[in-house]
Amino acid sequence: MIPFIRFADNLSAWFGKAFAWLILLMSLGTGYEVFVRYVLNDPTAWALDVSFIMYGTLFMMGGAYTLSRGGHVRGDFLYRLLQPRTQAKIDIVLYLVFFFPGVTALVLSGWKYAARSWQYGEVSVNSPAGVPIYQFKAVIVAAGILLFIQGMAQVCRCIIAMRNNYWIEAYEDVFETEDLLMREANKAEKDHIT
Repeated sequence: MIPFIRFADNLSAWFGKAFAWLILLMSLGTGYEVFVRYVLNDPTAWALDVSFIMYGTLFMMGGAYTLSRGGHVRGDFLYRLLQPRTQAKIDIVLYLVFFFPGVTALVLSGWKYAARSWQYGEVSVNSPAGVPIYQFKAVIVAAGILLFIQGMAQVCRCIIAMRNNYWIEAYEDVFETEDLLMREANKAEKDHIT
């Protein structure tokens, strides 16, 4: 089970980090739009749609990565006080009753939605530029499949936690800035003392 958990975590991390670059592209596109709109007085017809597409893609493709790192919002004011074994029992029930049916519905309905969109080459009705959006509809299916794979890894984590009463954590690959600053400050303090 642990090799599958690591595979799913790495797969989710790769897609999450790859699509995170859309933030940069979205920022450049928005900056370009602001420049041409307010400085050159020549707004584009496509910038708003493209920024929506990039933001939606980033949001959806980052879902599995966020799940692997425990980053989704949860009301855990009581849950966090429980033993890992009990947490795992609750989680596995919630995954089986809510998560997998929801993600399966996302994939199946997203498949129909995307297939229909690809058939007639759907374009955005919100802009005169006719920005193609059919490829964006395929992201729904891809994100659902990634979530399903990561969900299976989370169930494996639950099974291990029910057996051993501890969680298999994902590798830490992203750190908050204040955590890094605190580590550096503590290291500098230790170096200064010695």
